[in-house]
Amino acid sequence: MSEADSMKDYLAQNPRMIGVLFTLFVLLSQAGTVAAGSMSQVGP
Repeated sequence: MSEADSMKDYLAQNPRMIGVLFTLFVLLSQAGTVAAGSMSQVGP
């Protein structure tokens, strides 16, 4: 539980990181969707 508390404390002290983490997660989810879409073709 202390890890979650330390993350909350860190984000409370650095509120800009909330936006950075959100943007990073959005970009990662978009990249995963693109990779899954391009890899779904099977065969020639």
